Amino acid sequence: MTAAGTGGGRALIRRHSLREQIADALRDEMMAGRLPAGRNFTVKEIADIYGVSATPAREALVDLAAQGLLVTEPHRGFTVPEFSWQDFLEIFEARTLLTDNALRHLSGRPHGYDWSRLASLRRRADAAARAARAGQLDVLVGCDLRFWQEAAGVLCNGRIADYLGWLRIQSWMFAAPHLRAGGDLAGVCWDRHGELVDRIEARDRAGAHRIVNDYNLFTVELLARRLGQPLEGVAVLRLLREPLIPPPSAPTAPAAPAERPPAAAPRPAAAAAGLGRVPMPRFVPPGRFARPFRPGSGEPAAGR
Repeated sequence: MTAAGTGGGRALIRRHSLREQIADALRDEMMAGRLPAGRNFTVKEIADIYGVSATPAREALVDLAAQGLLVTEPHRGFTVPEFSWQDFLEIFEARTLLTDNALRHLSGRPHGYDWSRLASLRRRADAAARAARAGQLDVLVGCDLRFWQEAAGVLCNGRIADYLGWLRIQSWMFAAPHLRAGGDLAGVCWDRHGELVDRIEARDRAGAHRIVNDYNLFTVELLARRLGQPLEGVAVLRLLREPLIPPPSAPTAPAAPAERPPAAAPRPAAAAAGLGRVPMPRFVPPGRFARPFRPGSGEPAAGR
């Protein structure tokens, strides 16, 4: 942890809720890999680092433990959990299935996109892409998290946004230490955030879906190479590589039987050829995370 590791001054607390502030700061440290798996600390240690009483420090740690981001150990305090490769694959599969379903069925939602968030999404995309190209992992983890939360928010479904954010935090907790150990990250991480915003702005649902799938493939393949792990048997990869299946089309009304003209009337040419009326198809109309505080800086991380 930055403040603890340097032994320097206390992190400034500027938000109204000390509990949320401390939880956000610790979560950022874990996401960036600066607070590694197995690191143990007590309520008193956290309270001293941030210059607060034991109550908000304890509440923050309990909140993170309830989210599965810390492990409670009797008489030892709290420990950063260690996610295995299999844990990551389960997180990755849940993320993939949730985003795939949301994008496939987006056009069927009666309220569609929240276009008012597009400008914010664009700013977050630019910040995340710059950090990725520069290899600034400490900045990237926050910018990337906020970008995808904003993108999920465009879907107008807060529960999806929150759950995807929680999964992405755990993904970074696993990935960041391995990425950091690989040396210079300039140009290594995914940086196509702006392309996704372009597809969303163009109302290109299939194009947006393809870019998100490419992102997920890029992520799992990069980590598999870094860790020397095989990807055979990861069933969800087939979902990422297949073309987008369009949503079911509107059902077609059953063909009306041919009307036989009166016996005395001449039969139309179509009826004489045994053809009925071609029916017209029926038309069916188509249908949180708080800004984190970076310990030691006194301000939110760049690009958030």
